[in-house]
Amino acid sequence: MVKKLEKLQQNLSYQFAHLDIARQALTHRSASKSHNERLEFLGDSLLGFIIAETLYDLHPQASEGELSRMRASIVNKTSLAAIARELELGECLQLGTGELKSGGMERDSILADAVEALIAAVYLDGGMQACKSFVQRINANNLSTDDNSTKAKDCKTRLQELLQAQGRELPQYKVVEVSGAAHEQVFHILCKLDSLPEETRGTGTSKREAEQRAAERMLEVIAVSAGEQS
Repeated sequence: MVKKLEKLQQNLSYQFAHLDIARQALTHRSASKSHNERLEFLGDSLLGFIIAETLYDLHPQASEGELSRMRASIVNKTSLAAIARELELGECLQLGTGELKSGGMERDSILADAVEALIAAVYLDGGMQACKSFVQRINANNLSTDDNSTKAKDCKTRLQELLQAQGRELPQYKVVEVSGAAHEQVFHILCKLDSLPEETRGTGTSKREAEQRAAERMLEVIAVSAGEQS
């Protein structure tokens, strides 16, 4: 668990002063009486407030209704679960035997709750400014400085939703290479689907950026494939 927490903190770009609260944020009620539900409650409110304030500042011309729609597109189970997967949060969750056997570490509701609990954990560990920076960082792809309230979703989310709508399996992402010096690493990510022979690759200065580019290319492959079949 110690190594997993070290890796998670690297993915979060946040170092906890008190690791106990991070462990609690990652503990499902099925695993212990000291679980993350109270943290989830607090994190939900913090997330809603920080995203609302950020959107208010970024979109000075947006109406109340437009701001509400933008916030709803960010503060929801699907978006939070997608963030959890990008952070590889499932590997760190503490689940009871039943939840483990039923695939709890991949369940959207459990992953989304853990993200909210982590937001509260960062707030209690480092204060409001640290929490605000953390929330804005993990939602960077969902926030925009333009005034378009119908901003396109990020490529990973679009790819996942397209595949789910078609009843197909979800994509698999794999780090195939990390190049460059420690302070300026470049990640090389492979994206593949069991139903397609083609594999796509993306590069970036973070795993998230590289995965987005690999997903964008996979969307292009699917579009070409659909065109050839029509």
